[in-house]
Amino acid sequence: MAYGIGYLKRQLNSKTSRIRLRYKYYEMKNAVKDLGISTPPDLRYWFGTLGWCAKAVDSLADRLQFYRFEDDNFDMNGIFNMNNPDTLFDSAILSALIASCSFIYISADQDGFPVLQVIDGANGTGIIDDTTGLLKEGYAVLERDQMGNVVREAYLDSEYSYVYTRGVKDPEVYINPAPYPLLVPVIYRPDYKRPFGHSRISRACMGYTNSAIRTIKRSEIAAEFFSFPQKYVTGLSQDAEPMEKWKATMSSMLTFTKDEDGDKPTPGTFTQQSMEPHLTQLKTFAALFAGETGLTMDDLGFATDNPSSAEAIKASHENLRLTARKAQRTFGSGFLNAGYLAACVRDNVEYERRQVYLTHASWDPIFEADASQLSGIGDAILKLNQAIPGYIDEDRMRNITGIK
Repeated sequence: MAYGIGYLKRQLNSKTSRIRLRYKYYEMKNAVKDLGISTPPDLRYWFGTLGWCAKAVDSLADRLQFYRFEDDNFDMNGIFNMNNPDTLFDSAILSALIASCSFIYISADQDGFPVLQVIDGANGTGIIDDTTGLLKEGYAVLERDQMGNVVREAYLDSEYSYVYTRGVKDPEVYINPAPYPLLVPVIYRPDYKRPFGHSRISRACMGYTNSAIRTIKRSEIAAEFFSFPQKYVTGLSQDAEPMEKWKATMSSMLTFTKDEDGDKPTPGTFTQQSMEPHLTQLKTFAALFAGETGLTMDDLGFATDNPSSAEAIKASHENLRLTARKAQRTFGSGFLNAGYLAACVRDNVEYERRQVYLTHASWDPIFEADASQLSGIGDAILKLNQAIPGYIDEDRMRNITGIK
């Protein structure tokens, strides 16, 4: 039973606002609620920016470098190489980390060669097959105008692809040579409850960022009082001329004379505010954010005293390494599915999914080896090849070290 384009549109609209919110946090355009306790009215709507959410996404995306497909029986590497792989893979990965999933839309050019286009999570959806990770039917917005209105959209099933253009009554209909819709999800951390995955920018990340921005705002307000502490004068005569406030604040020398009774005013200064509580609070939120995302305090701008070695950096990013490994598995499955359907389009043959079971994705190392590590790796490889001749060949060496 097909759900139809109307149902899929409603499903997409129900998720679009949450995805756009996460893009706002990534682009540092998010609005932060003011608690209205210590903020002067003139600064009620002023907020700073903080790039922690962007750092959480980019620190993982920059370490996920797709290399190629191994045991590529259907020449999927050739298809991706003809579709600007440097941009396609990075764009799909980045969008999936922000929105929890992205999509690769497959069409054919005039010669019948597959063309791959990345669709972000706010412009695509579908009914997923939990077994293969492919869609049973899909919907994608292919083009929007400057106001965000839909210009071209597509509804796809296992038999046809329907492309609708605004202002045109009848859709363009294309025969689908593949056994699945030509819209492939690339998902970050899927599970049974959320088959389309989870965003790297979690609710906790957004909450910690909001609290940190409010802390920065309060510290900016406190800095004004820290720079110019409030002063006072007691004992002035009621007949004394009023003093211009800014002149009194900035003047290096003020004179006060005695009155006719011989009394003199007594100047004083209120206790100066300290910036330390704001810095401590900001570090607390940074530690919470770092624990949520697998980053370190160095990654968030709080430098440690001593520079870290390559081994120390890897050890401190162990959670990030495990997260990257998990992402490589799920993203690799999505790219494999896209390559499989693109091969069906290229050859105009309905291949079975099980025919590509030998093919798997290969990635660059998450952490590049430094000189000291290469020495240890060389000794280990020498011993392994002595025990099992030819076990570590050129390809395995590249997977370990990243050296071509």
